[in-house]
Amino acid sequence: MNRVTKADLYRYERLTGTMGFIKGLYDPGFRYTFFMRKSMSHNPLSVRGMFYRILKRLFTDRGYQISNEAQIGEGFYLYHRGTVLIGPLKIGKNCNVAHNVTIGRAWKDGKIVRPTIGDRVWIGTGAVIVGEITIGTNVMIAPNAFVNFNVPDNSVVIGNPGKIIKKDNPTKYYIDDILKD
Repeated sequence: MNRVTKADLYRYERLTGTMGFIKGLYDPGFRYTFFMRKSMSHNPLSVRGMFYRILKRLFTDRGYQISNEAQIGEGFYLYHRGTVLIGPLKIGKNCNVAHNVTIGRAWKDGKIVRPTIGDRVWIGTGAVIVGEITIGTNVMIAPNAFVNFNVPDNSVVIGNPGKIIKKDNPTKYYIDDILKD
């Protein structure tokens, strides 16, 4: 098992090893994340690439839809089964995404632009993140927040339209079980 898979698995109740991996496959969030990463790591026209894309597609029909072009850091955690739409963008390490979240593109000056999300970002239920924006490190985006503006490190975003509140360590107790080096 590679480092990224170990870090993803560890986020689910500190699971480790072969038995932990088997238990992790029963969790829809980890299972989808595992097949998503496998489909991204193989040539889409290879036998393995097609196999993993088919498995990923089966779980896409159950609510998750993450672009194969997305760059997602280790320790990714999907919790609560439900619709999650993530376009081809960059997400840092140890991020949590709840159900009914949309992270996607917007149009700016006639071209498609996408957000960039830092490390240790917690994204609550129903949040929408769009546009050519940067979400900093250690940020909490509250449920149902609408974010189309840059968010600095160590912040909480609440409301629609979103409002930034500076806070030391806002993701403490929200982002747990991070695999140590």
